[in-house]
Amino acid sequence: SSLLAGAGDSAALAAARPATGADSLIDVCVPPELQLMLFGAGHVGRALAEVLGRLPLRVRWIDARAQEFPASVAANIERRCTDTPEAEVGDAPADAVFLVLTHSHALDFELVRAILERGDFRLCGLLGSQSKRARFEQRLRARGVAEHAIARLHCPLGVPGLAGKEPEVIAIAIAAEV
Repeated sequence: SSLLAGAGDSAALAAARPATGADSLIDVCVPPELQLMLFGAGHVGRALAEVLGRLPLRVRWIDARAQEFPASVAANIERRCTDTPEAEVGDAPADAVFLVLTHSHALDFELVRAILERGDFRLCGLLGSQSKRARFEQRLRARGVAEHAIARLHCPLGVPGLAGKEPEVIAIAIAAEV
C-alpha cells in the first residue's frame, strides 16, 4: 500500500489494493496534538519534562526561575521563564492539560484557582497529598469557586500504586495519568 499526502500533518489517506483487486481508500486521521501546560521546574518538573519530551504532545514548561531549566530540552517542549505564571493560564488553548507542581503552595493555589475558573481544560492536576487537596478545597470555596469546578481537580496527581518518592517515579505516575 502507499501513503498519499493528506491535509498537512493532521490527516493522511492510505490507498490499498485488497486481495479482491478492488481499490480501497482508508482515511487515517491523526488526533490533534495535545497541549500540556507544566508549571514548575523543580526536581519533579524536570523528571516529568524528560518523560513528556518523549511523548506525542506539545509542552509549555513554565517557571519564574530560569536557572531551574536544563540547558536543552526535547523539541516538543517550549520553556517559558516568566514572573507572572498565572498569565500563562489565560494564554493556553482550550482543552489543554494543566499540571501544577511549583515550589510554592501560594502560587499553586493561584494557578489552580485560575485554571478551575477558566473551566475549558481537559485536566487540572496538582501535585500534593489528600491534606493539601482538602486545604485547597476549603480555600477555593471561600473564594467562591463552584463545587463542580472543585470536583474536577485531580489531587493527588498521578496513578496510584507506584511505590517510591523519587522524582522519576512521581513523573512516571503523572505521565501515566495524563
